[in-house]
Amino acid sequence: MLRHLKTLLLILLSLIFLLVVGVYVSLNLSLPKLSGEVPTSQISAKTSIGRDRLGTAVIHAENRQDAAFALGFAHGQDRFFQMDLLRRNSAGELAELFGKPAVKLDESRRFHQLRARAEQIYRRLPTAQQQLLQRYADGVNRAFAEQSLPSFEYLLTRAKRQPWRPADSLLVIYSMYLDLQGNTLKRDLTLEHIERRFGSGMRAFITQTSNYQAALDDSLFPSDPPVIPKVSASLSPSQKQSTASTLAQRLAVTIEEPVEVGSNNWAVTGKMTRTGSAMLSDDMHLSFAVPIIWYRAQLNYPDGEGRAVQVTGVSLPGAPAIVVGSNGKLAWGFTNAYIDTADWVALAQDEPLKVVHETIKLPKGEQDYPLTLSRFGPVRRLGEQAYALAWVAHQEYAVNMELMALEQIDNVPEAMAKASGFGIPVQNLMLADDKGHAAWQLAGAVPARTNTSDIALPGEEIVWDKWQERDEVLPSLQDPTSDRLWSANARVMSTQEAERYGDGGYALGARSAQIRDRLQEQELFDESDFYRIQLDNQARFYRLWQAYLLESLMREPKRFAKDIVQLRDWQECACAESVGFTLVKAFRSQVLDSAFAPVEAELNSAQLSLSVLKRYLEPAIWQLLKQQPADWLPQDVADWDELVIASYVTARDELLNEYSEDGELSALNWGRVNTLTIQHPFSRQFPLLSRWLDMPKVAGFGDTFMPAVQRKSFGASQRFIVQPGYEERAIMAIPGGQSGHPLSKYYRAGFGEYARGAETPLLPGEIEARLTLMPSQEQD
Repeated sequence: MLRHLKTLLLILLSLIFLLVVGVYVSLNLSLPKLSGEVPTSQISAKTSIGRDRLGTAVIHAENRQDAAFALGFAHGQDRFFQMDLLRRNSAGELAELFGKPAVKLDESRRFHQLRARAEQIYRRLPTAQQQLLQRYADGVNRAFAEQSLPSFEYLLTRAKRQPWRPADSLLVIYSMYLDLQGNTLKRDLTLEHIERRFGSGMRAFITQTSNYQAALDDSLFPSDPPVIPKVSASLSPSQKQSTASTLAQRLAVTIEEPVEVGSNNWAVTGKMTRTGSAMLSDDMHLSFAVPIIWYRAQLNYPDGEGRAVQVTGVSLPGAPAIVVGSNGKLAWGFTNAYIDTADWVALAQDEPLKVVHETIKLPKGEQDYPLTLSRFGPVRRLGEQAYALAWVAHQEYAVNMELMALEQIDNVPEAMAKASGFGIPVQNLMLADDKGHAAWQLAGAVPARTNTSDIALPGEEIVWDKWQERDEVLPSLQDPTSDRLWSANARVMSTQEAERYGDGGYALGARSAQIRDRLQEQELFDESDFYRIQLDNQARFYRLWQAYLLESLMREPKRFAKDIVQLRDWQECACAESVGFTLVKAFRSQVLDSAFAPVEAELNSAQLSLSVLKRYLEPAIWQLLKQQPADWLPQDVADWDELVIASYVTARDELLNEYSEDGELSALNWGRVNTLTIQHPFSRQFPLLSRWLDMPKVAGFGDTFMPAVQRKSFGASQRFIVQPGYEERAIMAIPGGQSGHPLSKYYRAGFGEYARGAETPLLPGEIEARLTLMPSQEQD
């Protein structure tokens, strides 16, 4: 019997060994070929792809078409699964990979019919752009034709890779629309519901202007507080009993912290550098995953007149462009502009509607999704009211490849003139050139209609067929008298311009103000000075909250003795070792949740949330704390002091339950609570894979309301600083590696430098692998 058990155990161990070996061999066979030659009939001349220690794709080509093929080839080698997810995300085709759990997300994407729009737009693009996208797609498809086995993601899902099509690159741009403007759509619909349920006074109260305004012209909107509305006045007796009416119910409500999708960028003119070149800083804030969204690349090719072009920066796998970078003469970077780019239309009862049927494919079978359409756009219902969405992303000019013109422009004024034609989600474009010029320019797809609104409008007030006019002069500012420019997702333009372009979800402004103030502290800057601003985690915004909380707890000094010690020693920063910062941040969030719980509960009943408006609530919550209206208190609470203390205790105890085994506050240091955790999509579903697929966990620092933006899986997706003409001193740090293959040496390359705050060079280093693409007469 024992002998049989030993035999079975030996067989089992052998099978496990063979399985491990098989998996390892399969993974190795799926590694891309990075050296040698690849013949192809789809290029006109010899083209090379080199890789340095970080895996940067260094491309040398004889023309831009061949460079597009080579970039597509490199993207296809290193990032095809990521590219596949991006196109599927915007097209609403993820359920084909992941099954029924992805159906709801797919339905929300099919609402916009973006695949059909991308294909229609591709057919209307200029011939040169069509050819470029086709060459890029050829490169992607040639790359995975070279692989012996598909990447491990396809082996695990047992899904078949679909070839890359030219219109898929436009779907990748649409994915950025969904990320960058998705909350704009939710914001307006949420405000519409607030207006209908609580009245215009509540909407004005929630969206009142804050004191954190940092426009480039120093213009200010009046910030006089409105009258506090009576929150219970709009609720029926039954709703009052069920909608967060008691303290326990209030404390149980959580308004999810919004993901502040956006960025920082700033620039100074050549008067403020030792070289005379202007200097640019750009760090784009996005959700983190493995691999990280950006891909390091350098393109080298001659322009149409034979002049050498070298452009270095980051590309977006799925598109043939350098999104942020420098060509040695001109550098550019972006932040999300958050102007109003959409209108919800309150449809009349007799509005003609039609229903189309979208088919959502599953690994086995398919599912029907009926979509209601109107002349204004797709339709959603809230209760008995139907609303149609008119969104700039639905327009034929929403996506194109005009951004690529920046590669061959050598000065700021010419770049500014091109900006209105960019088919991208509207951005704050920051520019710097080697002649010392710096500029901010609104760039991208902008609606032409001028009757912007925070709430839905009746159909007769919607100028739905009149959008961007190509000759419209968009807001801009070049070489200001201060020699400083900045943007950080808050209002940049003047109040007059802001009236024209509307508010699509501006950031509060605290981050912009802190960057502005930092720039005013010096008269001369270099790259290291800019990097210090990017890493600035001083908690200026939280000063009032720390003082208010400390004052509240001092009313019971014995009960909160340990808490008071930590709050006094908070270091006024979102530092890894600070416990006090953790307590202050959690307290603020819980006070907001407790105070606005009745509004949130009402919104939840309509599948909406204040989350998209939470950053607007800062002036409103201070008005409540100062005036302390009894109408806003739970029924079983005597005064606001009781609500405040209860909010703090709830926030603290929830943190202790999650992070402290012994109930000691010392476990709540910000580095632990805000640990940087960058995961592969598969490890989120299968935690056992985390060790092999995820980036190492790092003690976190930074927060939303300061230049150093970081949450657990969100933050600066790249840190870029450059003086055009002095790229050898430039910085490009990225929180992840180039390759999406876990056995690649480039899978985590560069992450450690990012985590340490090291100044990773922009320019590629010594080439350690080179692949040569050779023109061939044979068809691929």
